[in-house]
Amino acid sequence: METDNTTSSESQTSGVEVAVKYINTLSLVLYCLIFIMGTLGNGLVIYVTGFRMKRTVNSVWFLNLALADFLFTVFLVFTIVSHSRGNQWDFGPFMCKLNNFVSLVNMFASVFLLTAISLDRCLSIWVVVWAHNRRTVFKAQLTCVIIWVAAMICSTPNASFRSIWQNNGSTMCVYPSTMTYEQKWIIYTFRCVVGFVIPFLVILTSYVAIAVRANRLQRNRKPKSRRIIYAVILAFFICWLPFHVISFIELKSSNEELWNVVRIGAPLAGCLAFLNSCLNPILYVFMCDEFLKKLKQSICLVLESALAEDHLSFMSSRSLSSHFSRISRKSDSTAPTERKGTDASLTFTECKLDTLSTE
Repeated sequence: METDNTTSSESQTSGVEVAVKYINTLSLVLYCLIFIMGTLGNGLVIYVTGFRMKRTVNSVWFLNLALADFLFTVFLVFTIVSHSRGNQWDFGPFMCKLNNFVSLVNMFASVFLLTAISLDRCLSIWVVVWAHNRRTVFKAQLTCVIIWVAAMICSTPNASFRSIWQNNGSTMCVYPSTMTYEQKWIIYTFRCVVGFVIPFLVILTSYVAIAVRANRLQRNRKPKSRRIIYAVILAFFICWLPFHVISFIELKSSNEELWNVVRIGAPLAGCLAFLNSCLNPILYVFMCDEFLKKLKQSICLVLESALAEDHLSFMSSRSLSSHFSRISRKSDSTAPTERKGTDASLTFTECKLDTLSTE
């Protein structure tokens, strides 16, 4: 009887090890895809909102959001290298703390910016006159500075505890064994409440208010923006909830079964959390007609100049620059004019609601 129990336990352990192996391989592939997609997608958003679009409140929001997500995915390369070597950390104790700090700063900054964008949209629809008169680029930039500072403050405790741990010849970047249960519980609870619960409630409330307002003004129509509203809420919830749940399970993983759950679930939860940085450009920016128009104009300008390279090589540098200026003015003349400083309408994912906010 004891032999049967031992055999069953060994087979279960071997099955878990096989599952962990496959999960780690899958998560490594997903990390690489997220790194490529997130870097390219957010890089395009930074280029268009930072250099091709006029500076408005919305462009400030999305430039900072793209910057946070871009840095978030760029630093994923350290996780990819470590994960490919069985979580072996070869970058030293300083990079261990820095990588954790930068990742958390951009996580908090991204979440806080999503919350600010939701509140801004809600106010733009419900308090149209106030938004038209009080929403300024300077206030948006100041809010972004406050958000980045708050993100750094929230990330400091996590990074301060992170250190190098050596075991059986392997070096890992983890929380030290000297860290008490109470310290971990405080850090995880703070990260969950400030980085997920409060932002999610604000985002949910804001978009519910937006949907109510949209239903009142467009009772017989179902704009595309309403579907995007649902997608934004679900994406935020699905991407971040498993990450925080696994963190709390890890606190209780004193027995083998819970620890196996952490070993299998942690890589997948991490993939979902990083995936949110790839979804943000799609949900918030790429579905906007204005952004796509500016992006197409930029691509057309590059192609036109490249195809005309042989012809332009005989021109002087002055005529070359004037040629590009005419192309740029021609592309800009096709875009609708915008009022500087303020933007009462929703110009990104709620492009269909622009007419609502101005009525």
